[in-house]
Amino acid sequence: MTALPLTALPAAPRQQTLRTHREGPVLTIELNTPEHGNTVTDALLDDLLAVLQDQDPAVRVLVLAGRGDDFCLGGDRGEFTRHLAHDPTGGGIRLSGTKARRVCDALTGNPAVTIARVHGKVIGAGMALALACDLRVGSEDAVFRLPELALGLPTAWGGLLPRLINEVGAARVRELVLTGRAFGAEEARSLSVLQRVVPAHELDAAVADWARPIVRRPPAALRVTKTLLNSLSAASRLADVSALDAELMAAVVSEAHQARGDG
Repeated sequence: MTALPLTALPAAPRQQTLRTHREGPVLTIELNTPEHGNTVTDALLDDLLAVLQDQDPAVRVLVLAGRGDDFCLGGDRGEFTRHLAHDPTGGGIRLSGTKARRVCDALTGNPAVTIARVHGKVIGAGMALALACDLRVGSEDAVFRLPELALGLPTAWGGLLPRLINEVGAARVRELVLTGRAFGAEEARSLSVLQRVVPAHELDAAVADWARPIVRRPPAALRVTKTLLNSLSAASRLADVSALDAELMAAVVSEAHQARGDG
């Protein structure tokens, strides 16, 4: 199996935020708004959900990547502002948060093995998308950060916090969330945010190294094993309240908005 090229297929009008490429049983989805740092918008979430829901059952490996200098700079704060201008009670933010949860759940529960291929900056919602994947490889230049608290936001997007605590551990997550400090690829590997770190030019080869044996596994055994892994992981999260992420985000942002007199 060769390295996975990121050649675009003709995109449907509703999928302008993404580029997709299929190579046999391997599907690559590339975030495709590099001029905006691949920030997460409602349009991107809609497009991701459409691709995931229409996914061919023959796909055995799904690769999530980002075009340009950065994997993803997080949520689009401008869109938050527009949502509040339209509905100061946070209805638009609540809807956006619900979409985020559905996308992350679709990645985690995907019948294919999902691989996050990250580079550059991986911020906030971008980290949530990566953590929703089964396997995560990053370039040596990758930098991670959770800036929500400094922006006046709760760390409540797409089930990020329970996934992060499950993978990393509560004590270290507490420090990352409360300080909002940036950390590099090697620390990300030590925290299990990444499972592998390679030079940027070796990212595609690293993805191919993982995909090659996976696509040879018997489909039924692969699906059942992934379901077991997900079930056991969920069972270890005794108090996963991430179903409330959208409500919490909307409530906090709306309250801050009204306190400033913006409403």
